[in-house]
Amino acid sequence: MMPLRLFGEYLREGTVRKQSPDKLRARSLLLESKDSYKILLSIAAEMGVNDDNANHVIKNAYDIVMELIRAKMLMDGFATTGKGAHEAEVSYMTMIGVSLKDVDFANEVRYFRNGIMGRNLTRNMLVKSSGFSKEYIQHS
Repeated sequence: MMPLRLFGEYLREGTVRKQSPDKLRARSLLLESKDSYKILLSIAAEMGVNDDNANHVIKNAYDIVMELIRAKMLMDGFATTGKGAHEAEVSYMTMIGVSLKDVDFANEVRYFRNGIMGRNLTRNMLVKSSGFSKEYIQHS
């Protein structure tokens, strides 16, 4: 896995573009992420979490966090497109004060989530992921 580049590099190459803030779309993503989080908690409570379903739970938790990051980007007047868009979104986390430890973790999940490695994520990673997701969802 390659390290993330600085957010400004994605902006300069055109993966990220500056635009007018899109508050309506940002709000929609915020609401959707909160609904998805409630559903994820419900599923985890009803089914429990084990090595058989941890991969799906982590993927959903990652998607929820990334919806929040996209919402923040839209509020700040940024949009991503094309190859490298996911990396740019994770890189943006450094611009909004997310710790490097959490950015690295998000990048690791992104790497596995987007199927580059073709590996299932385990319950151990889920423990890290759920705390990470909960922190960012509660602060949005």
